[in-house]
Amino acid sequence: MDVKTFLSCLKANSILAGTLLLVSGFLVVGCADMQAPRPQFAQKDCLDCHKKFADQYLGMKNIHPAVKERKCDTCHLRHGLVPKLILKKDGNEVCYQCHTKEKLGLNRKHIHSVLARGKCTACHNPHASQASHLLKAEGDEACFQCHNKAAFQKKVVHKASPAKGCLACHFAHSSDEKNLLVKSEVPLCVGCHDANRPQFKKAHAEYPVSRASSCTGCHNPHSSLQAKLLKTSAHNPMATLQCEMCHNPAVSPKPFGTVDDANKLCSNCHDLSALRAGGKVDHAPFKEGMCASCHEPHASEFRKLTLADGNLLCVECHKAQGAAVVVKHAPMASGKGCQSCHQPHAAKFKGLINQEESALCYSCHAKTQEALKAKVSHVPFAQGECGACHNPHGSNMPHMVKDRLDKVCYGCHTDAEAKFLKTYTHKPVADARCDGCHASHGAGEKQLLKAVDGKLCVTCHADFMKETPGGVNHSPFSEGACLTCHDSHGSNVKGVLANALGPLCSSCHADLETQAKGAKSRHEPVAASECTACHNPHRARLPGLLVAKSPDLCLTCHKDLKTRMEKENVHQPAARDCARCHKPHFSAQDSLMVQAIQPMCTECHNPQRGNFGKAHLNIDASVMRCQSCHDPHASKDPKFFKVASHAPFAGRECDACHIP
Repeated sequence: MDVKTFLSCLKANSILAGTLLLVSGFLVVGCADMQAPRPQFAQKDCLDCHKKFADQYLGMKNIHPAVKERKCDTCHLRHGLVPKLILKKDGNEVCYQCHTKEKLGLNRKHIHSVLARGKCTACHNPHASQASHLLKAEGDEACFQCHNKAAFQKKVVHKASPAKGCLACHFAHSSDEKNLLVKSEVPLCVGCHDANRPQFKKAHAEYPVSRASSCTGCHNPHSSLQAKLLKTSAHNPMATLQCEMCHNPAVSPKPFGTVDDANKLCSNCHDLSALRAGGKVDHAPFKEGMCASCHEPHASEFRKLTLADGNLLCVECHKAQGAAVVVKHAPMASGKGCQSCHQPHAAKFKGLINQEESALCYSCHAKTQEALKAKVSHVPFAQGECGACHNPHGSNMPHMVKDRLDKVCYGCHTDAEAKFLKTYTHKPVADARCDGCHASHGAGEKQLLKAVDGKLCVTCHADFMKETPGGVNHSPFSEGACLTCHDSHGSNVKGVLANALGPLCSSCHADLETQAKGAKSRHEPVAASECTACHNPHRARLPGLLVAKSPDLCLTCHKDLKTRMEKENVHQPAARDCARCHKPHFSAQDSLMVQAIQPMCTECHNPQRGNFGKAHLNIDASVMRCQSCHDPHASKDPKFFKVASHAPFAGRECDACHIP
């Protein structure tokens, strides 16, 4: 194929215009456009590689013509060295290339569900089969791949044409009739069952059922546990051929008309007060006399002549209650289903429940009822309003709560969401686990807390809250008074603190406030309310809850000083302990000094010594500013002179400027 042809192929096909195929050492192009010129290949090339495929299918009774003729590319695109199935079209569309939609009857009113879903291969093997029409199984067994076989093989089985089986009554692909019937229901039945036979007429109380709308109102068309294929549950008048109790006489012009209004007909026999059983709340269909909303008038495969089995009947109207959920309410899955809690016709309580709401719940959840004895009860629980928090039919949340637990709680605690969801939110709140700290029904502590203070916090923070042996513990921490410092739900301060660190710490350490008032200098972390830069708020091995010893603690911030002290001569007080000269929080002196510079320096450097006087020109020490010449921490000079020095000073020629 030349380049021009290849480019036209690319333009014409959006799925995969050209696929590269390596044949006999040459790289060629297989074009998806069947009209474009393309190289010819021996189709056996596919089966040369797919030997397992050939062994599996080519010996079968019925082989798909494309396979038999080895025309794999009728359905598949060539894919070279990539070992992957690549169909030319998706789903059934590849089949419709040969088997047209019109031929399959896809223009008819009713389509077989698997065909409508694009699953021809649910019934047919696309390559070969031992069964006819490439079916995966022969005859009725093909149908039983999806349809429960047991339902069609009860005690009495409909004796349709043995040769045709299901196809005696149904089309395989589509039909203009419901249930894929080959013709409408009654004509189909009377095609085999002679409606004029005396036995037939007698069995139907002489009613002209060949003019009726349906036979399956009384009979199961496939199999039954009853004689004559009657459905399992039969209305007594129908079973005893007393049809005239409800219908006009068989000889009347309208034999299938009812003798009374349909909504009143049932009450002629069924005592409504007995069905109501003292109930004051009526089921809407029952109240309006719409019995046929739930019951079949003649026969049903389900007890009490219902239209569907168990919960399936109820969820026809109550669709929300029938939705699939992760946590199912056990009664819903039991044999009684909805009727475990609800009455079908009328009840004394709202929602047609059998008992008062709380009593109904406690009939199964007796252990939960014991929470009523707790010192503090959750108000909805104490008032028996279980449905305020729980969905009685099932939920996608643990314990069948209606929604995320926080949303359920915020439904009543309307101010809580704004209060709790802050910059820093306590993890149980953020994870919607209100029940991590609060009991849902009742507790011995106020606010339904499961425990108080530290005893509650330790349930999650057990390792963190272990005291350090031989260390120092912050009093609120050791006493378990966590809420002294923390907000239990959320805060805009890091660490979920109840307030900024400065005001929070000073609320107990009042001396800090006193010191601050007369302070000339403040330690920067104190001014920035960063107490935890130096102190551990819970426990430490050092006095004062310090996180490290001085000077190491100080040098974590004063990094430039640390670098100098590592390389230069270090002033011994600075090397031993910064607190020798500086206060940690506030000071009435500059630079957090513990006292004025001269008295502090002269504690170690005696100005009365001859060497001191000589070195300082015998100037009175009280008027000196030591830090003007000396660095108090570290210096390259052995006398700790500063780096930048006046030339006469550096040469020790002080008298060049000063009078001794």
